[in-house]
Amino acid sequence: MGNALRFLYKNCSQPTTTESQSLGPHGVSAQNVGVSALAHDILHFEVTSQVPEGLSKHVVSSKKAQSNWYKKLLQAWKQAKPPPRTPEETARLVIETLKRHQKADVEGLLAFYGLPLPHTLVELSTGAPSTLPNGVKYELHTLPVDVKAVADGDTITVYVSTTDPRESSSVPKEVQLAAIQRSKARAERNYPKADALHKKITDQNYRVINIQNEEILAKKYRIRLRGIDAPESAMPYGKQAKEELANLVQGKCEVMLKKGLAWHYTAYDRRTELANWEKEARAKRVGLWASKNPEEPWEWRKDQREGR
Repeated sequence: MGNALRFLYKNCSQPTTTESQSLGPHGVSAQNVGVSALAHDILHFEVTSQVPEGLSKHVVSSKKAQSNWYKKLLQAWKQAKPPPRTPEETARLVIETLKRHQKADVEGLLAFYGLPLPHTLVELSTGAPSTLPNGVKYELHTLPVDVKAVADGDTITVYVSTTDPRESSSVPKEVQLAAIQRSKARAERNYPKADALHKKITDQNYRVINIQNEEILAKKYRIRLRGIDAPESAMPYGKQAKEELANLVQGKCEVMLKKGLAWHYTAYDRRTELANWEKEARAKRVGLWASKNPEEPWEWRKDQREGR
């Protein structure tokens, strides 16, 4: 995952009055949900062949023509490597995919999702430097992380909304359909059927999560922090390591080394800065280094396997 993990919470806040001129279909600013709303509607179209309600107020073409747009957008979205992540990238994909259609319709579709209009887009520059820290390949834009999802000092479970551009093109069709059917079952108060459908979803490593009264289909990720090995929960300092990681879900995993709550895991990562941070923690005798001879987690796990 690189030398840092950055967990970003989904912004679900309501817009201020000054944002009211650039609202997407969900009543929040395009910066927050424009890309996600389009990704959601494309996936929904793949399952139901239905275009979103309210779109006809923004465009002049028929529902049949709108269905044709979403077929093309679905194909273009799946072929994009990687899928668009920003409002600007998404607007360019829409414009390129629907360039043979009426200008008014293309602009109406963009306005419906609060995406940038063609005349507001600047020319793409080449060779632009990456905004990610050195060694980081990608970010996971997760939903809010539950403290219960922290297994120990070096492992955490997170969920990423399937409307995220990185996820939207890879959701299994049976999961999409189960999520839609589950929502209908709950609306009909058929809770046994809804529970059975949710199990079908979780068996595929997905989950429906309720955030601020909105149900979100999300992909589950179990993340093992690179380069460190923290004490297991049953070991001395295991509880402290787990609590520290829970407090650092937006921080870097190497902080655990600085606080003396993990070993440098040289079997998987030999970066010198990690070795130096462990050395400094040892010298200061902080955390687990307050003990004279703390047991290494890998040796402890070996003993457990061998029944010692």
